[in-house]
Amino acid sequence: MQQRTIKKSLEVVGIGLHKGNPIKLRLEPLGIDAGIVFYREDLALSIPLSPDAVIDTQMATVIGTKAGRISTIEHFLSAVYAYGIDNMRVIVDEAEMPIMDGSSISFCLLLDEAGIQEQDAPKKIISIKKTIEIKEGNKFVRLTPHDKAVFDFKINFDHPVIGEQSSSFEFSTKNFVEEIARARTFGFARDIQYLQSRNLALGATLQNAIGLDDYKVLNPEGLRFENEFARHKVLDAMGDMMVSGYNILGKYESFAGSHDLNYKLTKALLADSKNYDIVAVESLQSRSFAKAFA
Repeated sequence: MQQRTIKKSLEVVGIGLHKGNPIKLRLEPLGIDAGIVFYREDLALSIPLSPDAVIDTQMATVIGTKAGRISTIEHFLSAVYAYGIDNMRVIVDEAEMPIMDGSSISFCLLLDEAGIQEQDAPKKIISIKKTIEIKEGNKFVRLTPHDKAVFDFKINFDHPVIGEQSSSFEFSTKNFVEEIARARTFGFARDIQYLQSRNLALGATLQNAIGLDDYKVLNPEGLRFENEFARHKVLDAMGDMMVSGYNILGKYESFAGSHDLNYKLTKALLADSKNYDIVAVESLQSRSFAKAFA
């Protein structure tokens, strides 16, 4: 399996979740071993993707420097993970990625339109060698060795619509598009009102998130999946793992995980080379991983 970029550049405009401003997003191909590079066009600021670039994880995964930031990258990176993109320039003209419909499906459609270009270098991934776990109280995120990429997420919200939910997902591009990509982010009306009073979540609507009051879903169309909330947590986790710069071969497990715990997990993973190998996909004993991107 070879490294991947996109065949052609393309551009789209969407609304930012927090400021509510129109955001121009442009994707451009990059050469081998360039990685995923974010770029703030309005600041002429380049931010190569890595855990070291993460500067905030309170409400989203945010990368940047003292000169500027780009927020809410995880939904986009989830699609990048699913399509196996190794090298690409991601250009925005605001401090956040467009929220689209609150899921990853719009980004999948964008990558479909751009097309996938195989490059003249082997694709490398992170293969987990040792179990790494981050715990806070009863919450945890964990990576363990596995011959496939598996994501297993459990949540428990004190809300009549959510309650206890789980989503177990064996990665393939096809499975992602069908089972995970359309799962939307969600928020509670009482929290949105507070955030908007602080000039945050100004772009949040029922067109780009699942809204809930204390008893029910507010979206007239209802849910896309019975366990859409847990599926979205898998989507977030995939995007947060992609912050490492690589697809990951291993099993990800979580109970009540968060962007912050995921960030700490990638940092702990990469802190010790005994935890992982960076290997060419073609050298893996398991051939099913390469087939997952077909």
